[in-house]
Amino acid sequence: MNPNMSPIDWAKRPIQKFADLNGRAPRAEFWWWVLAIVVASIVTRIIDNILGMKIVGAYGPLSLILSVALIVPNIAVSVRRLHDTDRTGWWILLPIVPYCIAFVLGGSAMLSGSMTGLGTAGIFLLIGAVCALVLLVYYVMPGSPGSNRYGPNPYEGGSVAAA
Repeated sequence: MNPNMSPIDWAKRPIQKFADLNGRAPRAEFWWWVLAIVVASIVTRIIDNILGMKIVGAYGPLSLILSVALIVPNIAVSVRRLHDTDRTGWWILLPIVPYCIAFVLGGSAMLSGSMTGLGTAGIFLLIGAVCALVLLVYYVMPGSPGSNRYGPNPYEGGSVAAA
């Protein structure tokens, strides 16, 4: 980790680079951001529960506002994290496609009462889970050394501290 940046500095970078899909996000930026989001989500859910406010399932208005407000920075930091491993940002769609197929198949199976359709939907859910694990492995991997097609290594030359 860059000695000039604290964990809070790392966690703030995705907000500062709100919709920036260019460049690279090192592991420190991505994982401190994830931790900050988990903590913020827990806090908003606790507040929603204390106030007895629920809109959708266990989600209250504060939880929903936080989720919606952070969609763009979550996507942006995820894309930049994949760029750091020299992968295109389109990889974030990897688990989404099978989940969407499972949703459509499961919904149509429920409407028609077909157990076969539910089994097929379950297979696509399993495929989606495997794809999500592949994506997790990419997020955990170290960034490519030196410059890659998405930019210079964020840890070299002090470019992280300046950004």
